[in-house]
Amino acid sequence: MDGAVTIIEGVAGVQAQTETVWRQATTYLLPNVIYVNKMDREGANFEHAVQTIRDRLQVKPIVVQIPIFDSNHRFRGVIDIIKKLAIQYSDDDELGLTPVSTIRFQEC
Repeated sequence: MDGAVTIIEGVAGVQAQTETVWRQATTYLLPNVIYVNKMDREGANFEHAVQTIRDRLQVKPIVVQIPIFDSNHRFRGVIDIIKKLAIQYSDDDELGLTPVSTIRFQEC
């Protein structure tokens, strides 16, 4: 196996089974990418999910995308930090790409 992708649920964050799988990957020195899934669910909290990664997996995650929510806390897309690009979805499933300024990153 060349690597692993660990999926973290956006509402609950790291769960007990996640810790077990993480320990196995660490034991075998597998490179690992963590993906926070289900950010469109009610109660999803990206900051909480990232904090559970820090606390329960004892790692310092490098966040490369930040979720975008509207005023009703509905998931609308992500800010890609590497590309400095906001990728947003509208109600009619249209995809919008918007460059993001450095000032906006400082707000994040």
